[in-house]
Amino acid sequence: MTTSSLAQRIDPWTALKAQFSVIFGVSPTLYHAPGRVNLIGEHTDYNDGFVMPAAIDLSCCVAIAPRDDRRLVVHSANYNETIELSLDDNNAPTQHWSDYIRGVAWVLQNAGYRLRGADLAVLSNIPIGAGLSSSAAIEVATGYALLDASGLQIDRKELAKLCQKAENEFVGARCGIMDQFIACFGQTGNALVLDCRSLNYRLLPLNGDIRLLICNTMVNHHLAGGEYNVRRSECEEGVRLLAAVIPGVQSLRDITLVELDRHRARLTEVLYRRCRHVVTENQRVTEAALALQRNDLSGFGRLMADSHRSLRDDYEVSCPELDIMVEIATKQEGVYGSRMTGGGFGGCIISLVKEEAIVHLQRTIADAYEEKTGRRPEIYACTSAEGAGRCKTKDNESTG
Repeated sequence: MTTSSLAQRIDPWTALKAQFSVIFGVSPTLYHAPGRVNLIGEHTDYNDGFVMPAAIDLSCCVAIAPRDDRRLVVHSANYNETIELSLDDNNAPTQHWSDYIRGVAWVLQNAGYRLRGADLAVLSNIPIGAGLSSSAAIEVATGYALLDASGLQIDRKELAKLCQKAENEFVGARCGIMDQFIACFGQTGNALVLDCRSLNYRLLPLNGDIRLLICNTMVNHHLAGGEYNVRRSECEEGVRLLAAVIPGVQSLRDITLVELDRHRARLTEVLYRRCRHVVTENQRVTEAALALQRNDLSGFGRLMADSHRSLRDDYEVSCPELDIMVEIATKQEGVYGSRMTGGGFGGCIISLVKEEAIVHLQRTIADAYEEKTGRRPEIYACTSAEGAGRCKTKDNESTG
């Protein structure tokens, strides 16, 4: 979904509600799920590792009203397009934006949740292809809305796992659990450290004068879809080879750097570097959590820099534009640290910055990046936000 002018209005959810009433002739209930930025811990979630995301104040909203039949009629406000599907049919992927809707409905029903038909309208102001988890936001918002409209209850962890399954098995992207999890469990004023194996998590308060500065390189990361799956397969191959000589290994989460170096000869050079990124990135997340607890933002920033170098050199998911943006941001006064965020091959970088420096940084970074690349970036000054729930509009009270 490309971001339309409608999505950029001050109160897009109120506009969506009005548009829904015009299209469907009834008043809907609105639900939202946020995008996310990952502060550190990239490509570790599908390796049973550790991640540190924060939900952000950009989100996907789903307006919904129940129907008396078993059909879903879905309008995309971003694409100005409407599709219909039957909940009784075996819907197959179509390589279309509606696959996120189809996939969520498919996985919920296969899990035993009998959904009621509904009219839906969907609007997102999360930039697509920027690595800010627009797909998980639409999945979680849709799942939450469909279940609530059907009078069904679900545990949020279960919702996150089912939405991940929809993306893995229906859409075809072999993502980990992080994006769907933070869309369900984000909290204002906090980042979240997640153990992607146990799904245990804890909140880490973000100091009041910290802002999340997200700089979009304007390089679309569609390439990441195929390469993402390649990286996951490489990690799985590394685990297979190392598990033969290291007892108890189920994923790269179970391997130390000492063990990896001891058995380096079993791996190709490429597989070794892929594994080294994941092993060291897990350690960086642990160290970053301690730094944030101590309010050691300079130390946190150094770990962000190490993460970016590892993603660039060992995991090879960066690109020249991301590297340029990180280099520019890192040099600026008021920036604690910067790194690429998301799947890679384009998209965004995340910088942890002082709030007082925001206006200066937005202008300075944008000008310097445009001068070097010829591309004018989009820069979003974000705060951490709440997970999925009802949207706040004048006549649509927010609930969790």
